[in-house]
Amino acid sequence: MSETIKIKSGVDIKLQGKAEQIYANAELPETFALKPTDFKGVKIKLSVREGDEVKAGTPLLFNREQEAVKFCAPVSGEVVEIVRGEKRKLLEVRILADKETKYHDFGTANPESLSGDDVKKRLLESGCWPFIKQRPYNIVANPERTPKHIYISCFDSAPLACENDFTVHGFEKEFQTGVNALAKLTEGKVHLGLDGSTKPSKVFTDCQGVVKQNFKGAHPAGNVGVQIHHTNPINKGEVFWTLNPQDVIIIGRLFLTGKFDASINVAMGGSQVTKPRYYKTIIGGSVKNMVASNTQDGTNRYIAGNVLTGDRIKADGYLGFYDRELMVLPEGIEPEFFGWLNPGISKFSISRTLMSWMTANKAKTLNTSLNGEGRAFVVTGEYEKVFPFDIFPVQLLKSILIKDIEAMENLGIYELVEEDMALCEVVCTSKTEVQKILRDGLDLMYSELGD
Repeated sequence: MSETIKIKSGVDIKLQGKAEQIYANAELPETFALKPTDFKGVKIKLSVREGDEVKAGTPLLFNREQEAVKFCAPVSGEVVEIVRGEKRKLLEVRILADKETKYHDFGTANPESLSGDDVKKRLLESGCWPFIKQRPYNIVANPERTPKHIYISCFDSAPLACENDFTVHGFEKEFQTGVNALAKLTEGKVHLGLDGSTKPSKVFTDCQGVVKQNFKGAHPAGNVGVQIHHTNPINKGEVFWTLNPQDVIIIGRLFLTGKFDASINVAMGGSQVTKPRYYKTIIGGSVKNMVASNTQDGTNRYIAGNVLTGDRIKADGYLGFYDRELMVLPEGIEPEFFGWLNPGISKFSISRTLMSWMTANKAKTLNTSLNGEGRAFVVTGEYEKVFPFDIFPVQLLKSILIKDIEAMENLGIYELVEEDMALCEVVCTSKTEVQKILRDGLDLMYSELGD
């Protein structure tokens, strides 16, 4: 039995609106979108024009610096709109889906009988390669590199997050096949991070050819970066690859069926959701049908992804390539009774300045208000309470602000991505945009030093 690693720093934010483990009935969206902004570290170029007919698996975009890296259509249909923003920045490629999906046939294969190069070729051609993300930098993996190890976190400890044990149920064969394919891409091991506080799904515990490690503790114990840090810290020059369990299943389907079947299960939750449920959909799907009759009245914020790291979208917007949650929270625009004099019993805080500690175990209804304005960036010791890395977070952020690359390296930036510091942003007394600062630092390192 594997040892359980206890994560001592962190905090669980208990929110109203956890999705019940029931699948809701909802029609698939009429339109889907691929968002180039989801793919960090990639210089995108279009492969299609408006009016083109595509199949699931047809390339829509590619990396102009590595043309083998393709981003493919999740459904078949017509490319109806190419959305651009300021300075003609490419924002979305929208597809009007066919009633019945037509798939490009990539051929079936047993990954155990293939070479690593053959597995890589299939993943690149089919559009499955972008599921593999690279540490450092949290970018789409460079196919020319060989990772030291590949890590898959099998549980998500973020507030209202998707329960992987539920969403992978029944996909034992697909998951095992996906793992077998990934094992061909590394000279090291494929690591599964399991939730040590529960009994994980047999999809994970029965998986063969992997290293299984149990983790126990508050969020961010489920973050793959935390799991890497406590088992194989990333050193300068090393590369690790990471994936989400549902993405491993999509890779497994590719080898079993020869199709880029981008079907996923999405958790819809939040205090403004009438019936928090799970939905079966496809990557990039419009959320219009999900929210149409399942949200409460009011001014709501729709978040593609989890509440700590997700992107704000419109009520008829689209899920991102990596999003497995849709959250709906109330906007924090109403004036607060008594303002700062309010004892704050219903708020969230890790300190005893407010009286929320009296209801610490009760799920709360929180809005999007910052509860204050930006202030001087000072050392308070709050970050360290929720940051389970052997890294000085404030010093690292300040080195990023002054663009001191050597200090950033010495202070451990290679080990971190935005989700690893999301809780620091939540508890920050100074209201500092911690995730944005870290992303700026990662982008600077990548542009200056490469991968």
